[in-house]
Amino acid sequence: MSIDDRPGFTDAELLENMPALRSFAKRFNSSTSDIDDLVQETLAKAIAHSGNYQHGTQLRSWLFTIMRNTFCSKFKISKREQVGGIKDSAAWASSPPSQIWELRGRELEVAISTLPTNYRTAVMLIFVEGVSYEAAANQCGVPIGTIKSRVNRARHHLTKALDSE
Repeated sequence: MSIDDRPGFTDAELLENMPALRSFAKRFNSSTSDIDDLVQETLAKAIAHSGNYQHGTQLRSWLFTIMRNTFCSKFKISKREQVGGIKDSAAWASSPPSQIWELRGRELEVAISTLPTNYRTAVMLIFVEGVSYEAAANQCGVPIGTIKSRVNRARHHLTKALDSE
């Protein structure tokens, strides 16, 4: 099937709608080249899917719908893609050295070991084992408020110990 044999609309009708398409494309893009690309892609899709066009409906509305959907699809894709040069991608792909976190982890272990036993027990139950405050209080045989205050005091001790290093 040649271009002139396609059903629904003629090339002249497409050409008549080009100024309206350009005007509509300006709502989506400010760059002249982006506007031209969007119009061109809209027309290419319209020609490729001309069999879906129902004669008697508004051609301009159908073209506008194709344009809007094309823009939305490209916009979604552009949000997922990383834009930038080699410099940008090198910075994006790099990660900080893991040795620092290993050292900080060891410092934390040492700081926890220096806590008084009741503070250390509360911290281990709450943060390491993931037990609720209520369960930790039952396990230690103390009121829940006591566990909360031990954890709070342990946090202050740990903050001082880690900040001084």
